[in-house]
Amino acid sequence: MAQPSKLSDILTKFNPLEDKYISREFQAYACYLTEELNDPKHKAIYMRLSKTINRAYLAKALSYVKDAKTNNKGALFMWKLKQLGAWEKKGKSSKVKVKSSK
Repeated sequence: MAQPSKLSDILTKFNPLEDKYISREFQAYACYLTEELNDPKHKAIYMRLSKTINRAYLAKALSYVKDAKTNNKGALFMWKLKQLGAWEKKGKSSKVKVKSSK
């Protein structure tokens, strides 16, 4: 499994003239995800995920996708995040209503 990049490595590679839109670490990680998944169309999604989702989930899903041979790595990455339980399910609550006996 590939180790996450150190912040010092990211900063040494940072070129303020070319990378002027990357100012935070999660933005750099989102760019890394975009390159690894070969999915530049969905860069904004990876930006949001790297900002809000725990990095351990992202790293596990990425390592799973790297090992798999597929044409659509982005879809497989999102599926694996869902399987890992990276976010809570939204929708109808499963609470059982108790009827009163009056």
